[in-house]
Amino acid sequence: MDDALVQQTRQQSLGDLPRRTARRVPDKLAIVDGRTRLTFAELDAVVDRAAAALADTGLAKGDRLALLCHNSWQFAVLDFACARAGVVLVPVNFMLGGDEVAFILDHSGATAFVVEDALLPVAEAAIAASGGSVEHRAVVRLAGDAHAVPDGWVDLQQWLDHDGTPPEVLVGDDDPVRMMFTSGTESRPKGALLSSRSLLWQYVSCAVDGSMSADDVELHTLPLYHCAQLDCFLGVDVYLGATSVILPGPDPAAILRAIEEHRVTKFFAPPTVWIGLLRHPDFDAADLSSLRKGYYGASPMPVEILREIQRRLPDVALWNFYGQTEMAPLATILGPDEQLEYAGSAGRAALNVETRVVDDADQPVPPGTVGEIVHRSPHATLGYYRDEDKTAEAFRHGWFHSGDLGYLDEDGRLYVVDRKKDMIKTGGENVASREVEEAVYTLDGVAEVAVFGISHPVWVEAVTAVVVPKPGVTLTPDEVIAHCRGVLAGYKTPKYVVVADALPKNPSGKILKRSLRAEHADLAAAD
Repeated sequence: MDDALVQQTRQQSLGDLPRRTARRVPDKLAIVDGRTRLTFAELDAVVDRAAAALADTGLAKGDRLALLCHNSWQFAVLDFACARAGVVLVPVNFMLGGDEVAFILDHSGATAFVVEDALLPVAEAAIAASGGSVEHRAVVRLAGDAHAVPDGWVDLQQWLDHDGTPPEVLVGDDDPVRMMFTSGTESRPKGALLSSRSLLWQYVSCAVDGSMSADDVELHTLPLYHCAQLDCFLGVDVYLGATSVILPGPDPAAILRAIEEHRVTKFFAPPTVWIGLLRHPDFDAADLSSLRKGYYGASPMPVEILREIQRRLPDVALWNFYGQTEMAPLATILGPDEQLEYAGSAGRAALNVETRVVDDADQPVPPGTVGEIVHRSPHATLGYYRDEDKTAEAFRHGWFHSGDLGYLDEDGRLYVVDRKKDMIKTGGENVASREVEEAVYTLDGVAEVAVFGISHPVWVEAVTAVVVPKPGVTLTPDEVIAHCRGVLAGYKTPKYVVVADALPKNPSGKILKRSLRAEHADLAAAD
């Protein structure tokens, strides 16, 4: 018996999903992006053409293609076309500068680079700074005729219109199909390798525990270069046969219009974007009656915001998705029935995940005891590309070590206390920024808050808060500190409070505490 034929017959790779869904529901609407409408049959056909173009261009199984682009239907096509051709897709954060992109090109060994037209200056700078050789270059012309295709590049549309036969590539369960660069706390990101096994088992966990179905009409606004939007939601929609509406970014006014226009039933955003929607002047006038399912992640939802969402969107069920890039990315889920009673919890391990909390010796700790959160799951990354030491460290004793601190309650619900590196150590005591943030949110007039530690000559670190008031509200640092003194222990009360107009965030909606630490590092100088 030919083992290759058996493997080919049994293959279930990321690249197979559009074809299998197209066989079930060929005429159903798959993707909406501006004026572009693709049925599942049309999506599968363009994925085929793009995969054929990749192969005919000279890309083979295992080669890496870097993609620098805002959300678009072309992004979705390339995700599946690369997997179908066995090419490893390397999504790149479009907020990065040339040197940062050059690091990703070099570290990944990308030989192909697809770039949105508006981002060509960054791409050209990255190629110039790169020590590698990007042989194949294509431009996604999102701006139409506003940008010409420069010499040395081809119009991506030529690949999407390519007349060729897609390659018959055997993609095994644990062959890498994606290299996701982490946005963690270290100076250089790590390339986490994900396989079809990682992604598809994760899709199953999302669909089952997140009550997702083929009837969903989902709005995608967070960056597709991040695996939360790409793999908890867009990939699952294609797998199930749901409709995806793609926006270039999470603009609150555009989100409200899109929900109305497309009768969106399902929406994911981090708490910062949900807060932005609630504060938008058009929120109450918008027809959001179609919305039934809401998801959040990246950081816990403040309790006061949970209450406000449930009050103003009473028909929307909420889920909290917790995880990280290396878990493809889902690890635990808190469901709709537990949102208020267990507010702040990340929920229980997802369907295909086993989670526990361990001490510094990697031994399990009792319920209620804070330790590091670790997981076992087929979701987990294959490891970090070209970094055996960090891979070995992350997978020690047969568990993936998240780097997050938390505890389990008696019923197995997880509470994430902080990142290991975000725990504030002040005067010999540990302070979780999350707890202080929750306290600040109970003060009337607070729209957003970020709490972090800065170096202090006496306390080692000082608890510091940057607070954004609601529109029309005036808050003073003294008011915030006085409020916190009434609800927190003295050592947890912020020693410094800054009132600001906005908080710095990355495109995924995560608050950039590193930027805040750097900006306010000198607050303690006078002490």
